[in-house]
Amino acid sequence: MTAAGDRPPVTRWLAERASAIRVADLPPVAVTVARQCILDWFAVTLPGAAEPAVQILTEELLSDGARPVVSLVGQSGRTSAMNAALINGTASHALDFDDVNMAILGHPTVALLPGLLALAEETGATQDDVIAAFVAGYEVVCRTGMLISPGHYGHGFHATSTVGSVGAAGACAHLLKLDAGTTAVAFGIAATRASGLKSMFGTMCKPLHAGMAAQNGLLAARLAARGFTSRPDALEAPQGLAATQSADFHPEEAMREAPLDHHIANNLFKYHAACYLTHGAIEAGKALREKSAASSNEIQSIEIRVPPVVDRVCNIAKPQTGLEAKFSLRLTVAMALAGRDTAGIGTYTDDLTRDPELVRLRDMASIAFVDSYPEAKADVAITTADGRRFTASHDAGIADSDLARQGRKLEAKFDALVGPVFGAATGTLHAALAGFGGDHGVSAIMKLAGRVQ
Repeated sequence: MTAAGDRPPVTRWLAERASAIRVADLPPVAVTVARQCILDWFAVTLPGAAEPAVQILTEELLSDGARPVVSLVGQSGRTSAMNAALINGTASHALDFDDVNMAILGHPTVALLPGLLALAEETGATQDDVIAAFVAGYEVVCRTGMLISPGHYGHGFHATSTVGSVGAAGACAHLLKLDAGTTAVAFGIAATRASGLKSMFGTMCKPLHAGMAAQNGLLAARLAARGFTSRPDALEAPQGLAATQSADFHPEEAMREAPLDHHIANNLFKYHAACYLTHGAIEAGKALREKSAASSNEIQSIEIRVPPVVDRVCNIAKPQTGLEAKFSLRLTVAMALAGRDTAGIGTYTDDLTRDPELVRLRDMASIAFVDSYPEAKADVAITTADGRRFTASHDAGIADSDLARQGRKLEAKFDALVGPVFGAATGTLHAALAGFGGDHGVSAIMKLAGRVQ
């Protein structure tokens, strides 16, 4: 770890890298995955807008009569770009069904895209501009995450909100075409606003963190553009972001030379509507159900082996609400073994936590923490009443290398999530998002996404 007074200029390096990105320079993989991230964001945000946390937030923010210039996704009405970033960002994380990147141990797109789309709609920026700015922000959020991992997340900070604020500032600064020096100032403004506690997981504050990151980044970029000042070395400065929020400081990781598709190619999409660190165990549980052909009544013991990071993220032993269920490793494994739908957003209810079949399986599960396991790996073993033992393992931290297959899965996810709330217009929106890019603006898409049945 480098001494606080003798640290490389990470903030400036990241600002120069991000501000120099142009859509013509992006590798095809980066463009493809960026489009997939955008499609998936709309897929989870449209139904997420109906969640109580989002409705409470919307009612409060719209009461101030802000200038109605930007669309709300999944809701009627318009508001200011700042309000839209906060509301749409919260909606996109409300279902906890959005994408993940292990470089930040958090959710990149819900932090980056809401403020970026609000700014693009307000300024008339093109869809190509949005793609380039999104990739720029993605680079910043992942590299900032690598700078202070794993200590930052391990200490209790929700990186989606903290690191996400810096990444969102990078994305919005790029869309505003700020130079490297001004972009570094925006990073400082975002860093001083960055907050978010992991102790809030299982409450409405967790999705609020995504909205906070989006709004923080948008505000930081706009203030920097107007001449607002901050320290241009906020990431590495004494009493800066790294020094105050992590025991780790890894400039070699943050500043590592790598192609522009390196981090975004490792984007992880969610196919279960629960915390991502349950996904390895869910997949292992589903494999065991198929391999053993055992009914839930035949299962007599369940052993789960996961990395220690899971303990402080999704280890609610006896959840009482549908929201807490998404952060219960034992319950989600029980759901997989019992053949329950882990992908349905309507599955996670308060009643689910009291289901006798699931409670029986949940309470027999034991958890062991394995220091050597990567963050998203899980082993699950079951023993049946007749003494048979079955094991399965899955590492959910490995991205799909087949982008065409990944695209098909995301299209199916989009239709399944959006169809019930969007009706006949689902196909029109799907087609518009599938072809995202070019010289068209985003206003038509955003207005279309604001219409609900």
